[in-house]
Amino acid sequence: MQTSRRNFIAQSLLATAGLSTAWNVAEASNMAQPSMPPPKVDEAFKISIFSKNLQWLNYTEMAKVAADLGFDGVDLTVRPLGHVLPENAETDLPKAVEAITKAGLKMYMITTAITAADEPHTEKILKTASSLGIRHYRTGWLTYDDKKSIEDNLKAKREQFQKLADLNAKYSISGEYQNHSGLYFGAPLWDLHRILQEINSPWLGSQFDILHAYVEGFNAWPISLKLIAPYIRSICLKDFVWGIKDGKWALQTMPAGEGLIDFKKYLGMLKQYNVSVPVSLHYEYDLGGAENGAFTITMSRDKVLAAMRKDILTFRKMIQEM
Repeated sequence: MQTSRRNFIAQSLLATAGLSTAWNVAEASNMAQPSMPPPKVDEAFKISIFSKNLQWLNYTEMAKVAADLGFDGVDLTVRPLGHVLPENAETDLPKAVEAITKAGLKMYMITTAITAADEPHTEKILKTASSLGIRHYRTGWLTYDDKKSIEDNLKAKREQFQKLADLNAKYSISGEYQNHSGLYFGAPLWDLHRILQEINSPWLGSQFDILHAYVEGFNAWPISLKLIAPYIRSICLKDFVWGIKDGKWALQTMPAGEGLIDFKKYLGMLKQYNVSVPVSLHYEYDLGGAENGAFTITMSRDKVLAAMRKDILTFRKMIQEM
């Protein structure tokens, strides 16, 4: 077999580094060409409210509130303790979508706890969502097994996500993993990038969370963004500051534009990298329990909705000016 000049160079470099070429030459050949489909114009920067923050309302009231606040859609929780329970997806998800569309909104995405293709409710959730025209879903999070090396962890996660990507392809729905700060897979982003690069599927991508990227790489986040940009299929927006909690430094979420995140730079970079995807707006500062997905809130409805309206107006202005 004749070795191409490109692969010969790749082999030589990897051999010099003492790395195995069998795996890495294939990586070098595919490295910069993710098979992501072109962005859909009708989804670009359409803002959905994360329904976790409206779980104190039923489907009809939730949809009306989201529309009144000026959202384009609802990022519906289809997970344990969510608006739709996984075991009831086939019956309740259509009801929720009907209420949302009747309010004049669209369903761009849902948020799930799905992490594997063979979990009890995975296939029926994806099948039902796809049949309703939903194109995106957020997966659940994964952690590292401390008893295994990082490489062994990544190998296992690659196999796990490959099966999920195959199931996503069956139902033409994109699964998107959110980077979450802490000891999670995906927190440093390079690990998520590697898995997405290896699998290279149009049905598996990133839901990029700028807050958690900031927390893990306060000054280096632009590098992480550049790395993961080809795989970003949706984003979520929220803001934060550092503060003291229980005697320790911790992140404290804030209303839009009142925290540390440089949204002008961030949104400008998304434009630079041609990332035009749907948006999920999260409220994680004190809203009487709404921030935590409570079914009953302790703050007045008017105060909660005023805060929500302020944030979407702020983010809309930022996006218009990007």
